[in-house]
Amino acid sequence: MAPTTSPPPIPVFLLKSRSSPTDAYEDLFTASTATTDTNELARFEPTFVPVLEHRFDDEGIARLADLLKRRQITNVPPQSDGADTASGHYGGLIFTSQRAVEAFSKVVSDGDGASGHENGWPHLQDVPIYSVGPATTRALGAVVQQLPLQVFGEHTGNGEDLAYYIRGHYAHWKRSQIHGMQENSTAPPPYVPALLFVVGEKRRDIIPRVLMGGDKSDSAAPRIQVDEIVVYGTGVMPTFAADFQRVLDTTQDRSVRWVVVFSPTGCDSMLAALGLLDSETGRARKPADGTRSVFVATIGPTTRSYLQGTFGFDADVCADEPSPQGILYGILQFMAARAAK
Repeated sequence: MAPTTSPPPIPVFLLKSRSSPTDAYEDLFTASTATTDTNELARFEPTFVPVLEHRFDDEGIARLADLLKRRQITNVPPQSDGADTASGHYGGLIFTSQRAVEAFSKVVSDGDGASGHENGWPHLQDVPIYSVGPATTRALGAVVQQLPLQVFGEHTGNGEDLAYYIRGHYAHWKRSQIHGMQENSTAPPPYVPALLFVVGEKRRDIIPRVLMGGDKSDSAAPRIQVDEIVVYGTGVMPTFAADFQRVLDTTQDRSVRWVVVFSPTGCDSMLAALGLLDSETGRARKPADGTRSVFVATIGPTTRSYLQGTFGFDADVCADEPSPQGILYGILQFMAARAAK
């Protein structure tokens, strides 16, 4: 009897850089299997295809360094002749990306020698630092400094959740830290300084909109000024199109392949490589032979909506939650339904 052979693995092209030292997407997909059209169990084969390249914004980096050196991000209320919000006095920082943390870490490292450890550089130990999710929070924890940061928001999963958390937390923090008022007091603090949002050039506006009153769901919620400082830019890697084409070429014999998209950036190159982009109209088209072997999953509704609105392309899967588990669950559900037909 001939030995039983396993079906070939299912390629999963993760359009992102691999996280270090381990990557949760790689770990989960490597350990998982799916039912194929022939009702066989096949393992997944994740491959990283980086799309984005990031570059520091020198002007934003210099401005952030200046604010830190002049101690304009502080827990001390401005004096009558001192700085106010308009001149750059902030009561805390917001981070929603690891790239922003990398830029912040560079500022801290570069300024360490000039400021000296004895001065408590970067002078942020008494202000709240708001961070979305565990990955960004871990990155903040790795920033080398004398006194640890007080980081809040690790439990939040996205910018919107973080914004509502800040709205409830920040006024209470200022009430107790600056004004010595009781935590359960209902009286508003007499002064709530603005927050500085450390961002890239491409970002959503949900956090400023919620905190500054654009969200009308709670008219009694405190209005908190949010100023953005751009510390990095994002673009498509020059090698992405060639890199993606190469992994497609080397797996063209597979009956099923998955592309996982994490950002709108590079979607045009992705669709072009798949032969799904009409060069004249800029819109998606159906495969010439009417069949498909490559399927697309998005990390969430923002990227799904971008593909649909910009190119008229409907992703096969949109994760219910922006996580490895959310992506895997969506793919498994899709493949199970496909195998049952």
